[in-house]
Amino acid sequence: MTRREKFLGRILRGDADTDIRFEELVGLLEHLGFQKRVKGDHHIFTKAGVIEILNLQPRGGKAKPYQVKQVRSVLTMYGLASGSTGEECDE
Repeated sequence: MTRREKFLGRILRGDADTDIRFEELVGLLEHLGFQKRVKGDHHIFTKAGVIEILNLQPRGGKAKPYQVKQVRSVLTMYGLASGSTGEECDE
């Protein structure tokens, strides 16, 4: 199991929302095909076929727990986590 697969598993389990590194979360979203735009400390993610816009800000190098929940919700709602590496998601 790769590091990214383990990280995705942590996101999906929801047992460590307060201990998710911001840069790892950003890297996961980019790997899953989300487009990133940065305005100040706001990292805004969009993806074709996904209605929701994810607006993330770091807090001391960590992702905010409620934003991790939002990411988990979008990943499960759109089936983007079905392939553990995200490669099936690049359609």
